[in-house]
This record gives sequence, structure tokens and C-alpha cells, in this order.
Amino acid sequence: MEINQARSQFPYLKTGKIYFNHAAVSPIPKCSVDILKEYFKVRSEGEIENYFSFQKTILETKELIGKMINADKYRIAFIDNTSNGLNILAQGLNWNPGDRILLYDVEFPSNVYPFMNLKKYRVELDFISPVNGRIELSQIEENIRPETKLLTISHVQFLSGFRADLKSIGEFCRSKGIIFCVDGIQAVGAVPVDVKEMKIDFMSCGVFKWLMSVEGTAFIFLTEEIQEQINQKYVGWTSVKNAWDILNYELILEDTARRFETGAMNFPGIASLNSALKMFNLFGLNEIHNKIILNSEYLINKFGKIGIDPSYKSRSSEELSGIVSFKIDNVDKINEKLLENDIQCAVREGYLRIAPHFYNDFSEFDKLIEVIKNSI
Repeated sequence: MEINQARSQFPYLKTGKIYFNHAAVSPIPKCSVDILKEYFKVRSEGEIENYFSFQKTILETKELIGKMINADKYRIAFIDNTSNGLNILAQGLNWNPGDRILLYDVEFPSNVYPFMNLKKYRVELDFISPVNGRIELSQIEENIRPETKLLTISHVQFLSGFRADLKSIGEFCRSKGIIFCVDGIQAVGAVPVDVKEMKIDFMSCGVFKWLMSVEGTAFIFLTEEIQEQINQKYVGWTSVKNAWDILNYELILEDTARRFETGAMNFPGIASLNSALKMFNLFGLNEIHNKIILNSEYLINKFGKIGIDPSYKSRSSEELSGIVSFKIDNVDKINEKLLENDIQCAVREGYLRIAPHFYNDFSEFDKLIEVIKNSI
């Protein structure tokens, strides 16, 4: 798939709108809209009860996710959002008074509150701050205590766009017997993720941002070892091995991650994700990742020429992601000016956050820079 073919998947471009807010929510590509129309046609006038026929799509979608993050499809389960995925881990582990969790103080609340909620079990949270916007392994090493049981981190920080070196962090956690938990929502679909190489024990990821699907759908990945440590708090009729032996009430949980799928799921959301992932594969996952980083490098260079620096100074492209944010005076007024010119970014914590996807082109970035240059 060429870039023009990819751009044809987003009809909003015909209106002249420039959309740089994929870190909040992505537009749904045309291929997914078509799939959703087909899905609802089946549910309204076709097969109607499509539970069994849709199982093939569920398994295929898990295979597509697995290809993207280097995971076995049976280690993936569908849920409804990132927070609930993280709650599965937080509430499922056995905690002792004095156990500690290490996390950063710039995390999106989805990756904070599920663990803060463990204070009732006398679990302690240790917050550390990035240094010059950076998350360094050495800083993590300095803050680990003998009681540290879990480290949780976003692969890509929602505000700065900093991409942490999960490989080194994961290897360190594995060597110390610390559970390594990752919020993947700002990374999967935008930058390479390899759960095996990164030694990730548990990851939760919504799909309505960089994966360009609909709200109310997310997935978790977890290793078999972590699954065995989770005392599952919520179960449902599809959590068990013999789900369709309906009146034989045997609570024998599935061996796979499917045990966390407790009943009816967001089938339209999964259908949308399936279609988007196939589009990604047509364009090429590596090509998408490379184009997103190229976009970020272009933006940083262009902003630098008008005297505006990003929220942190990257040392290499490996630290970049799809998010580039800048501290700009009168950011709300500048954002209003951008909206007047049909350019949508986001203002977060006083920063202008720009999050283009792979199909955005440099001419759109040039228009963004021009509007900002004339507004400061």
C-alpha cells in the first residue's frame, strides 16, 4: 500500500482538516467503517446470532496483535479498556503489607489509580520523576528497594512522547524478580513492541489511539508465569474450559488468557481492530514505525528553526515516538488559532501536544508551523 492509498482511507482529509491528535483518539479508516457496516448488516438482517461465526475473527485478530507485539495469540485476551486491564493485575496479585510498587509521576492516571487503590492492603507506592524529561535505567536501579514487587511504566509517555528503553528495563526487572508491567496504549501501533525481547510480564493496551479502532475495546498480554500468580477476582461463563456445558457448574478456568474474557465482548470493536490491523500489514509495520519517527524528527527540526524546543531532548530516534510536545506561551490561544485553521492538536498540562500518524504528510506539518509562527 502506497501513502496515497493509505490517505484514501481517511475521508476527513477531503474536507481540508489536518488531524494531529492520534494520541487522544484516531479517525476510523474507511476499511473499518466498511467492516462495521457489514457487521451490523449481518446482525440486523443476516445471520443475526453470529457468536460462533465471529470466533474466527476473534482468533485472527489475536494473531494479528501477536504478530505486532511478538506474542502467542493464546497469551492475549480482549477487555474493554486499559484501566480494567491493569486492574486485573493489580487486584489479582497476592500483596503483603510493605510490598512496594515503583512508578513515575508523569504517568497517565490509568497507570496510577489501579495501583494506588492497593494502599488499603498497605502496599506502598514509590514515585520517581524523570530527569530532563527522560526515564533512565540508572534512576530505576537507584530507587529499587528489597520490597519492590512491581514496576509499572508507559512505554511512551502520554505528555512528552518519551519512549523508554523497555529492553534494558525489562532485563533488569527479570534479573531482580520484579514484575514488569507496561501501559502500551501510546506505543502499540506507533513504535516497535516486542514483549519477549523486552521481558514484559503484563501489558494492557486500548485500541482507539494508534491502532485506529473504536473505544470500548482493549487487550491484555500476559505471560503464563504471571497468569499463574493472578488470583482472578472476576470470572464469567466464558472463563472456564467447558463453557458450553452450561449446567455443569465446574469452575475450571481456561489455560489460556481467554480466562479473563468473562462473557460478551465488543464484537464491533474487535471487527474494527481486525480491519485496521490488516491495513497496517498492507502498508507494512516497519514502514509505519519508520514514517512516524520521521514525522517526529521533521517536526522537531522545523520547530527548532523558529526557536521552539521539544519537551525533552532526545539522544536518538529510539527515544522518539509519535508524540511531540512543546511548551509554548499562550498555548490555549495558539491552539484556538490552530482550530480556526482546521488543524487539531491537543493541549495537555500547558503543552501543545502534536501526534500525527503515518499517513500525515510534511505539507500538513508546514502549515502547522506557519500558523504557530504567525501566532507567537
